Amino acid sequence: MTTEQLDVATLDDIVFENRNKLYGAYELRQIYNRNASRALWLGIALFGAALATPTLYNHFKPDEAPDQIMTVIDLEKVKVLPQEEPPVVVPPKVEIPVQLPTIRSLPPEVVADAPDEVTVPTVEELVDKVTSDKTQDGDPNALDVIEAPTETAGPAPVEKAVEVERKPDEVFLKVEQDPQFPGGLKGMADFMQKNLHYPPSAARASISGRVYLQFVVNTDGSIVDVSVIKGIGFGCDEEAIRVVNKMPKWQPGKQSGRPVRVRFNLPVVFALE
Repeated sequence: MTTEQLDVATLDDIVFENRNKLYGAYELRQIYNRNASRALWLGIALFGAALATPTLYNHFKPDEAPDQIMTVIDLEKVKVLPQEEPPVVVPPKVEIPVQLPTIRSLPPEVVADAPDEVTVPTVEELVDKVTSDKTQDGDPNALDVIEAPTETAGPAPVEKAVEVERKPDEVFLKVEQDPQFPGGLKGMADFMQKNLHYPPSAARASISGRVYLQFVVNTDGSIVDVSVIKGIGFGCDEEAIRVVNKMPKWQPGKQSGRPVRVRFNLPVVFALE
């Protein structure tokens, strides 16, 4: 191979110089670069298609109805509706007949022989009795005059009468004056910060959140019937119940000026610093 031929010759031309180029290896080496390029671009295309397939499927697939819908409710904003009280049924008024005291006084009749037992009542005997054909006992106060009550001495309203008849163990959900912790919200915050301890198991698991409790404030301010509405576990529920049971007596709630039992909801916050 001359010098001019070496300047333009390829590696394949140099390797297969004076060799049989029809054997097959020469042709394979000639088309190797072209096949390698095709294989590279084909691999890139398949890899891109594999990445784009899920996106295209989610874009073109029909929407499906969700299996379950979960609604998140903020318990602090839930308004508890008061329970409807049954209407007061007033029994019909029953008229009790009054038996008046009477004394026998018959009109005079002219007879031949008057019986000895027939007597005429005196004026004093007719003061508190009425005349009749026979003498009998009755209500001595039936003839008394009953004066109408004045406007200031009217009957008590029906609402007050109903409240007096309420059971002492009735629990109210909404009252005119809500129960209050001694010292108000600031006093409660100081008490919780001083007495609430983070459970070790919750601290190790990095658990934080709110435990929603429900309890009843008695008429004397004591706390009873403490229960968990929504908890977070890992000992936080038990710790919240312990602290609430340790609370001092509250100022009881009042309805119509008298202390009543009130159901109260309280969120207890557990937060890692």
